[in-house]
Amino acid sequence: MNYDNKTKVLITGAGGFLGSNIARILLQNPQYEIYSFSRSPHLFLDKMGVRQRLGDLRNYHDVLAALKDIDAVIHTASMVGMWGHYKAFYSTNVLGTQNLLSAIKEHKIKKLVYTSTPSVAFDRDHLCGVDETTPMPKNYLTYYAQTKAMAEKLVIAANDSTLSTVSLRPHLIFGPGDLNLIPRVIEAQKKGRLKIIGDGNNLVDVTYVENAAMAHIIALEQIHPAHAIAGKAYFLGQGPIKLWDFTNDILARSGLPKVEKRISIKTAYCLGFIIECFLKLFRIYNIHPPMTRFIALQLGKSHYFSHKNLENDLGFISQISIEEGLDRLFSIDQPQ
Repeated sequence: MNYDNKTKVLITGAGGFLGSNIARILLQNPQYEIYSFSRSPHLFLDKMGVRQRLGDLRNYHDVLAALKDIDAVIHTASMVGMWGHYKAFYSTNVLGTQNLLSAIKEHKIKKLVYTSTPSVAFDRDHLCGVDETTPMPKNYLTYYAQTKAMAEKLVIAANDSTLSTVSLRPHLIFGPGDLNLIPRVIEAQKKGRLKIIGDGNNLVDVTYVENAAMAHIIALEQIHPAHAIAGKAYFLGQGPIKLWDFTNDILARSGLPKVEKRISIKTAYCLGFIIECFLKLFRIYNIHPPMTRFIALQLGKSHYFSHKNLENDLGFISQISIEEGLDRLFSIDQPQ
């Protein structure tokens, strides 16, 4: 029970890229008291004023204890990666979400905003301006996408008169503090490993991190049982833009040459298949492969989405342009 009139929001994964930005913005509003749930403490969260509760999503008793006296939850934590062992993805992304939902119900918490991914809708072909009616594929090329889809279904199914849930699917998040997307592109080019896959004209959505954070916050503030977003999933992004033009802009801002080497989608896909077979044969799961079938298709095919449903149901429109987002990134936190 909340006795001090502040809304107590717990963010799973608040120490991560998106979660920390959500926490930072929420803390600007004195209405909120922000809590983090993660396995390890983060000094920067202490400095921000986030109250940290430690534990493991895979342990129900840890989750139940973490949600004591909480009013709403934003669930950003997950195991992310293009390669790994199925059990690792399943235990965190699916069982962890099940634990969270069970604890939320036990504590009678009324709001849950879940961070999903557009990869839950990606099969093997182009996705051009599609909306949320696009079916999930029967077979996935990554355990990450497969388990995130399973978790999203759990979240949507949990929506009822006592708990309002919504799933947001931000695409290719970038911005200051990013330790994965853009740093890996820069590192690959420095090592001469970056190649254009396909004809270089494929279109994608990207999302500046503050826009993604604001969408989560607006959803948190607006959702209730009768709201249009309750029990639904939404694509979130900005675009479409040419993936390789965006990549070359990043490289130019980093003082690196643009990508000129090319490889066909078919060749990259076959190479990814061979690498996956090798890694499975020798049971190697704790690396980031240079190529997989999923990576080949993601880098070579178009995948951008309609954002009309999010605009209509939530009234959300990204406020920071891609260009401004890149300006902020390279003025504040330029990768070295």
